[in-house]
Amino acid sequence: MRCATPEFSAGGGGINVSRAIRILGGHSRAFVALGGNAGQRLQTLLADEGIAEIGHSAPGETRTNVAVTCDQTGEQFRFVMPGPTWAAADCVKLLTQLNAMTRPAGLLVLSGSLAPGMPTDFARTVIAALKDTGPSILCDISGHPLHDLCAAPNPGLDVLRMDLDESEEIFGAPLSTRTYSARFARDLVASGVSKTVIVARGPDGSILASETGCIHVTALDVPINSKVGAGDSFVGAFTLARARGLNLATALQHGTTAATAAVTKPATELCRKVDFERYLPGCVLSDITL
Repeated sequence: MRCATPEFSAGGGGINVSRAIRILGGHSRAFVALGGNAGQRLQTLLADEGIAEIGHSAPGETRTNVAVTCDQTGEQFRFVMPGPTWAAADCVKLLTQLNAMTRPAGLLVLSGSLAPGMPTDFARTVIAALKDTGPSILCDISGHPLHDLCAAPNPGLDVLRMDLDESEEIFGAPLSTRTYSARFARDLVASGVSKTVIVARGPDGSILASETGCIHVTALDVPINSKVGAGDSFVGAFTLARARGLNLATALQHGTTAATAAVTKPATELCRKVDFERYLPGCVLSDITL
């Protein structure tokens, strides 16, 4: 099967969040595990995009994922590699470096999947280790680690974001309306899972619950090219808004707008600033009364 010239891009949850922040005019540092030739290529790609990286030595070759698009049908096939396996000692070294690089005034985003070998509760371990002296933490993870976070209080977690499918899986039943999603998010806040919980409902916008109440922001009806990167664009815009001192409601609006902008772009692209600025007025905030 003859292919076109391959294109390489830096990716992964945390890296994409940093890319979105840069696109919207902000600055962040991406904490990345680097190993082998793929790790060197990743460093080069990040430098080319103007993203500052904090490198951590990986226990093997940095994983490379492959996306193949069929020109005739437009179908895309994505091959996601597992990456190297992390031993317990590797996890301890990573946690030590995280502790050394963070500061109380900062914002830390935990995004993406865990590497093979990492315990399911590793995100909880990171949050607990930083809760007294570390930064404000925003978490956007999935699968078993997300279920683990939602099973018990997390005193150091400031924001937990998930999409509708994930929230329904955790709840164990459909959340067919905004009110149902708001109640679900409110209950997680009340149980101490996170100070703020966000449920992204796709075309129906996003819900945010905190101790002060629940709010909703609409998403615009736009042509969808790819949903890949929408969540990372949301987190990047939300985090940047908070770093600039904007309140939770405005940050929710910014995040939803960036996600709306992202779905109109090809899979390897995130939001564009011009689209973000154009869509922002149409993403309207409202209170939800429960």
